[in-house]
Amino acid sequence: MTPAALTVLTTTDSAEKAEALARGAVEARLAACAQVSGPVTSVYRWKDAVETAEEWQVLLKTTEQRYDALEAHLLAAHDYETPEIVATPVVRGSAAYLEWIAAETAER
Repeated sequence: MTPAALTVLTTTDSAEKAEALARGAVEARLAACAQVSGPVTSVYRWKDAVETAEEWQVLLKTTEQRYDALEAHLLAAHDYETPEIVATPVVRGSAAYLEWIAAETAER
């Protein structure tokens, strides 16, 4: 049975940092792939003030089994005090693609 797949979203404040987060996770086999998009405008409350910032999103594809290691990796690699790290289960997907995610993130 193929492990449950997740998409994991994080953001950062430059294209270079986003690519480094994506590449590091894929190289470590914590994500099968990652897509960087941006810039996006983020509006959020931080330390009692509403802030607006330009950010880049990184969408990583992984499995439920690799989530904890991916989260730990992102927290260690990220320069934000409280980075966005949000996982969403993949409810459906092509069997071949989901098997590829599982194979590429399997511990070696």
